[in-house]
Amino acid sequence: MTLLAEQTTTAAADALGTADVAVIPTGSTEQHGPALPLGMDHMAAEAFARTATDRDDAVVLPTIPVGVSAHHRQFDGTLYVSADTFERYVEETLSSLAEHGVRKAVVVNGHGGNSGALRRAARTLRDERTAFAPPWNWWDSVDDLGADLFDEEGGHADAMESSLLWYLREDLVRPAALETAEAGASESWGESIHGAALGFDTIDFSESGAVGRPTQADPEKGERLFEAARDQLHALLDWLVERPLEDCWSRDHR
Repeated sequence: MTLLAEQTTTAAADALGTADVAVIPTGSTEQHGPALPLGMDHMAAEAFARTATDRDDAVVLPTIPVGVSAHHRQFDGTLYVSADTFERYVEETLSSLAEHGVRKAVVVNGHGGNSGALRRAARTLRDERTAFAPPWNWWDSVDDLGADLFDEEGGHADAMESSLLWYLREDLVRPAALETAEAGASESWGESIHGAALGFDTIDFSESGAVGRPTQADPEKGERLFEAARDQLHALLDWLVERPLEDCWSRDHR
């Protein structure tokens, strides 16, 4: 099916009647250093989600482009909502979809800051037997490949993210600024002093807003990442389509 938002209500009725699973992309609009656009996360999530438009058993929902990003707020252009607002928005969006009969979904997530809220939303939807909607982070599906391709601990606007978007949207990446991004980057996410995590905001530990070694970015490596993660997403969709809804609910304690 094509994107749900592009359908008329009569066409949507037919498509939703045959769809077994929904795909909803979520991300953020936040700083990604001097080399990547603010929309990196939701653009990546949308690109993965749109690969499901060729499936007859899936419906692709509109992208949620603003997420839980208060920790980037000191950098220009960053937009954010609270975790509670984001959690409720996703939960209610999927609840409204369930009213049309589609009660299984994959939340294709492009922003790590959304993860906690998405897990809570998924738990509520399952506990209430409204919908089963596990979140899927693209980077988690290819962490072994990322480790093979790049020498970095990374975490934000790093070589992995830069490579992916360079492949997807070459027009929006500024390769000449990757050195500047790395010069002001931290090696890893956060700051720890004697075992206490003190890096509450990105600016506490990164001058450029980047974390990792973005100069290692390469669009060909980005293509490998995209294809590998895409395959993992479709394997997850296949699994979810085949899984009976009754098997998705929480088991009672015996």
